[in-house]
Amino acid sequence: MKALIAMSGGVDSSVAAYLIKSQGYDCIGCTMKLYHNEDVGISRSRTCCSLDDVEDARSVAYKIGMPYYVFNFSDGFREKVIEKFVRSYESGATPNPCIDCNRYMKFDKLYERARILGCEYIVTGHYARIEYNGERYILKKALDETKDQSYVLYSLTQEQLSHILFPLGNMKKTEVRKIAEKNGFINAEKPDSQDICFVPNGKYAEFLEYYTGKSYPAGDFLSTDGAVLGKHKGIIRYTVGQHKGLGISTEEPLYVKEIHTEENTVTLCKEQELYSREVIVRDFSWISGVAPRGEIRCKAKVRYRQKEQWATVTPIGETSVKLVFDEPQRATTPGQAAVLYDGDIVFGGGTVVK
Repeated sequence: MKALIAMSGGVDSSVAAYLIKSQGYDCIGCTMKLYHNEDVGISRSRTCCSLDDVEDARSVAYKIGMPYYVFNFSDGFREKVIEKFVRSYESGATPNPCIDCNRYMKFDKLYERARILGCEYIVTGHYARIEYNGERYILKKALDETKDQSYVLYSLTQEQLSHILFPLGNMKKTEVRKIAEKNGFINAEKPDSQDICFVPNGKYAEFLEYYTGKSYPAGDFLSTDGAVLGKHKGIIRYTVGQHKGLGISTEEPLYVKEIHTEENTVTLCKEQELYSREVIVRDFSWISGVAPRGEIRCKAKVRYRQKEQWATVTPIGETSVKLVFDEPQRATTPGQAAVLYDGDIVFGGGTVVK
């Protein structure tokens, strides 16, 4: 069987490639060139699309004896990931571009390329598991919950799951590094990437201004009753729940509650006013491919590092759901993902609207 290995230049995808090659698959390694550094205003530093990362991936591919290619997917990445990232911030939402990259690039564009090359499987270094229960494919959390990446994979379809391999799903990160060290991989001690690849310094507002060529105007900070509290520096600099960097002084700490793009205002509130139980989620993707007919009880989380919380889930048509949490949740943020779980099993997920 033939497999296309997505290699970022990091240790995880390198060990994933080694494991699949060791299992007897006919392997091809590849790196997706997702953007040109100068287009997003960063130097050729160590990000997932840098020359260093390409050379690290190439080194590992050659070391384990498989061909290696770089595919230029920069046009699709700009349209599906970067442009959506920009639109989200401009509309007052806080996106998760890693979810879109997985959805539209790794498991869409790369999946198409794999089929052209005659590959039956795509292999990545994600920490997650795929199982077949005799009727359908199931996406599950990784064995190592500290590394679990199932949250960013909720959009996978049954067709895609049948052609994806996650060889690290049952492994600890320490085991992965030991395999890399034992085989002399150049990236065995390479640190994990922590930032969005096209904004490696984490300064989203600077990136947006550079990329769009716009300056985002100041406006009013408002209290929940409409009183003007001060001036903000442009809505792209704020996200729901934010406290730091507001630049105003009050007796009790204030937090961002809502962002109003048409009025160019940001509403602030006390921390206790950030909590709510109901969340509306759109563009919902069910892993099974079928939405339940009525409400279900399961656990959910509305940000990557959050612990799942019990909720009642009610489908609204085919592509939206309403979550009612048992306990109020802090600062549910438009643009982030809400993902549903039954123990280790991922039911699906979508984008928080409110």
